[in-house]
Amino acid sequence: MAAEPTIDDYLARQPPAARRILQRVRTIFRKSVPGTEEVISYQIPALRLGGRVMIFFAGWKEHYSVYPATDGLLEAFADELAPYSVSKGTIRFPLDGPMPVHLLAKIAKFRAQETLARNEQAAARKSAKKKTSSAKKKTSSAKKTSSAKKTSSAKKKTSRRRSQP
Repeated sequence: MAAEPTIDDYLARQPPAARRILQRVRTIFRKSVPGTEEVISYQIPALRLGGRVMIFFAGWKEHYSVYPATDGLLEAFADELAPYSVSKGTIRFPLDGPMPVHLLAKIAKFRAQETLARNEQAAARKSAKKKTSSAKKKTSSAKKTSSAKKTSSAKKKTSRRRSQP
């Protein structure tokens, strides 16, 4: 069985110029959001936070990309992203242009906030579902107990009637 691919494996397959840039992007993201886990997802590098993929990045022939560019992210950084190509949830930065280090760091931090908020929402839904399920079980159990008491009471009344002359 082959070992899981790593970001190092991905970077090793990139041309030298792209490799250097992607390594810098990786470093910026890792420093901006400590505690992330590096993974390969959809065959490209990604950082996971709290068990959920926070951000992806990939190298291409003439640009490198950062994903996902959520509506909230695009709105928050509209002015700063204006010089770059943005479409379908992807932000493209030219390989031959200056690296927007501060913008990349802010994007990573913003995505971390979005990811943590999603994790909290998921946990709240799970907790609410668990409470609902527990309440249903209690209600069901109470109905069974009540029904059992009624049956037992009815049996006692029937048994008393039979024993009376």
